Amino acid sequence: MEETTCTCCHKTKERSQEEYKSLQNRLNRIEGQVRGIRNMLEKDAYCPDILVQVAAAGAALNSFSKELLASHIRTCVANDIRSGKDETIDELVATIQKLMR
Repeated sequence: MEETTCTCCHKTKERSQEEYKSLQNRLNRIEGQVRGIRNMLEKDAYCPDILVQVAAAGAALNSFSKELLASHIRTCVANDIRSGKDETIDELVATIQKLMR
């Protein structure tokens, strides 16, 4: 789980196959939920029924974010702090603030 910096200054993250597969599965389910919402709209479904599905998709996205954030803290943030890169804490705080908007 190394974080590397490219010459273009964008960070990347190598993920284990297990982590990648778990995140990919979550995204596939979310994508299916969004397609289902579109189908409901096309079939003139009742508004509250669509809203319930939108809430479920939002909750699924939040779960995806929580899983990704936990992994980020356990790997990237912990490794950077151990290496003396304290600026990573500021980056983490800014990320959490954006997530809580």
